[in-house]
Amino acid sequence: MYQTLLGLGVIPAVLGGYFSAIAIVFLGPLLWHYFVSIKANAHYVLRSDFYFFLFAIYYSFVIAVNLVLGTNSAIAQKYVFSLIFCVNLYLIFRMLDVNDKIFMGLVTGSLLLMSAITMYFSIDGFFYLKSLGEASNPESMATYQGFARSYIYAFLIVVCYAKLTSVRLVLYGLAAVSLFLNGARSEFSAVLFIIPIIELYRAKYKLYSVTLAFVLLTWLGANADSIVGVLPESRILQLFDLSDSSSGAAREQLSINAWRTILHNPVLGDFGSYPDGHYAHNILCAWVDFGFLGFAFFSILLMWPALRLSAPGYFFGRKSGDFCLAFAFSVIGILWALTAKAVPDMSIGAALGAYAKYRYGLSYGQAGRT
Repeated sequence: MYQTLLGLGVIPAVLGGYFSAIAIVFLGPLLWHYFVSIKANAHYVLRSDFYFFLFAIYYSFVIAVNLVLGTNSAIAQKYVFSLIFCVNLYLIFRMLDVNDKIFMGLVTGSLLLMSAITMYFSIDGFFYLKSLGEASNPESMATYQGFARSYIYAFLIVVCYAKLTSVRLVLYGLAAVSLFLNGARSEFSAVLFIIPIIELYRAKYKLYSVTLAFVLLTWLGANADSIVGVLPESRILQLFDLSDSSSGAAREQLSINAWRTILHNPVLGDFGSYPDGHYAHNILCAWVDFGFLGFAFFSILLMWPALRLSAPGYFFGRKSGDFCLAFAFSVIGILWALTAKAVPDMSIGAALGAYAKYRYGLSYGQAGRT
């Protein structure tokens, strides 16, 4: 709502920006609440917590060393904020109380409100808020990607705890339409990617669900051209033809540049060895900036929850909203790390926090809604 009123020129940029300032403000209270939880419960800290904070300490050390050595301060600053986002999201999802009806009501209301804003302010099939006054400053107004990021986080919290198939189907449709209009390809792809994963997990008869999903995907593949033909022009449609995507070509070149840097500096990498913003939009940027050790550490941290969750919990465990949220974030985090996002992206913090919450509930009987 704040971003909408700002974009319409109704209010000034009273928060002084979008994510960064707020992230710093919330870091202290979140850490305090986390330490209060530890003090109240000696069993609260898990190995998951230890590994995540070891990851944060390692990245902080690399950034600090490179700052002392005179690296590009703008790139270092972005990594500092990325790490703060990661820690904040880890703490939020680690301590998430989905049994609080007021909280779930607020998240659901926020999701519906963001959907309504996206649809109401769409022009010719694209979400658009005219930047007026202070909102014309990109440091004050959220980008479409920032809006989509907030949207998908709220969406995952709601949909992963929704028990009724009919409710989830409505949420899938709402999210797909909203993110299509928004134009955020990574988040739109994540929604389509996660639908069969959630539904297969929730399905009582998994073979039937797999067969139905296969038939549906076959039909969509056979009729893709017809479906695309009736849709309004959007950046999302570039997903169906990456060869015609200028962004796809640019990212391919950035990945080639990253490999070139890795081949010349395979062990230590070369922190900030590219113009500001010209990082590889995938996991290779972890190798470039944090060396092979950082890349290996991050890769293990990324894969570990998904592997631990997949076989026993996905197919044989009791249905759990906590499990669904942790697994959904884990697979989306992997998808984004391979195809779209810089490292460390805040989705990794959310995935690891949700995983730690699930493991804690599993071990000490404090799981959230099923």
